[in-house]
Amino acid sequence: MAHYFEEQPQAASRPSSVDLVLPDLHLRLETDRGVFSPERIDLGTRVLLESVPAPPQEGHLLDLGCGYGPIALTMASRAPSATVWAVDVNRRSLELTERNAKAAALGRVRPAHVDEVPEDVRFAAIWSNPAIRIGKQAMHEMLTRWLTRLTPDGVAYLVVQKHLGSDSLQRWLSDQGWQATREASRAAYRILKVTR
Repeated sequence: MAHYFEEQPQAASRPSSVDLVLPDLHLRLETDRGVFSPERIDLGTRVLLESVPAPPQEGHLLDLGCGYGPIALTMASRAPSATVWAVDVNRRSLELTERNAKAAALGRVRPAHVDEVPEDVRFAAIWSNPAIRIGKQAMHEMLTRWLTRLTPDGVAYLVVQKHLGSDSLQRWLSDQGWQATREASRAAYRILKVTR
């Protein structure tokens, strides 16, 4: 079975598009098979984008697991002076994000494979609809890797479905020494706010 978290998706390409409609933003985004939620903006992503405060207006921001870019492009639209890193393992996702950012004239979006972000970059904010389905251990390793790159006053917002372990993830984050609080809850999704 093919997964959206593979580097080279096995699913044959079938380009499509979706509309991202938010109170402050309307974008048409290219999508394709083999990426996360290609038929529609994922409900968790929508809950995140409608619930979190505006990102910091400067510095480096991170969309962890960018898919075709709805979170990264929203961050870039809301913080036009910041540099937004759109990070994924899926090469097709990164290509789509790059095309979508160009189409939206959002030139400060930097699509990058997880291993291509310079080690010295620190993030003022991380927004993520994390790939829960990669498994608990892999997700814990991924979150540890990127959360440790928050600036001292940086903040991460993670959206996780209640039925897919949002409460246990919150406990795990707290056990690792992070301040993890529930920022919002809607439609069976939790928004976790994570700080040092």
